[in-house]
Amino acid sequence: MNIRLLVLDLDRTIVCNSNKISQGVKDVVKEVSNRGIEVVLATGRMYRSAKLFHEYLELNTPIIAYNGAWLQNPQTDEILKYQPVCPIVAHELIDFYEQSHLLGEVDVHLYHDDELYVREVTENTLLYSKRSQALPNTIEDLRIISTLSPTKVLAFSTNTELIQKTTQELLQVFPREKINISQSSKTLIEANHPQASKGKTVGYLCEKIFGFTWDQVMAIGDNFNDLELLEYAGIGVAMGDAPEAIQCVSQWVAPSVEDDGAVIAIRKFLL
Repeated sequence: MNIRLLVLDLDRTIVCNSNKISQGVKDVVKEVSNRGIEVVLATGRMYRSAKLFHEYLELNTPIIAYNGAWLQNPQTDEILKYQPVCPIVAHELIDFYEQSHLLGEVDVHLYHDDELYVREVTENTLLYSKRSQALPNTIEDLRIISTLSPTKVLAFSTNTELIQKTTQELLQVFPREKINISQSSKTLIEANHPQASKGKTVGYLCEKIFGFTWDQVMAIGDNFNDLELLEYAGIGVAMGDAPEAIQCVSQWVAPSVEDDGAVIAIRKFLL
């Protein structure tokens, strides 16, 4: 295949548990870029958080943030594509998370204008804030933000069994034509516009902006919010600790992020 575009997820793909990108990743990205292959970051993170890694890797391509809901050119600051959550649906999600069995067990994060909003700053929120390097804004009633069409609604809990069960409940209550529900890790539930996904936004970037075709794309990811991306790409690579369902749709499974699996995959297919 004549790969022209390399798409990289961040967390647990090229960003380690230490919240850093290894020198090996930086070196191989530079090698790929020097060969004329475009390298794009596609993440569930906020744009401002993704931009820090974009700058570290010295990229000049657009950034895909919020699971594909936000596509922005950091060179010009132009937002190329934006798909926020419907205010009514965001309000319904808040109601869902305020059920008695979830209230106090799950932290709800809303995003608007690349800012993070929470009802209260908990220990989990502080951990999340530190990793994303975004200070949370506290607001007593998150419905105020929901009326502004939030970019994403996120639920966070270290109780992984509760997150798994809650994800299944959400998928039953909210059809895909209403909201896109996915897990980006065992502790996070992501809710985006129904047409917002990494796969769809990479397709838009690839075909409408770069003028490439799907079979000229290689993508590497590790979780369910990468599913459509790996299905779209000509070469889809799953990380070694990705769920089985993600590995099954991939052409190859790389070692884990801590073993620089993305570097091994890039060298195998592109260098």
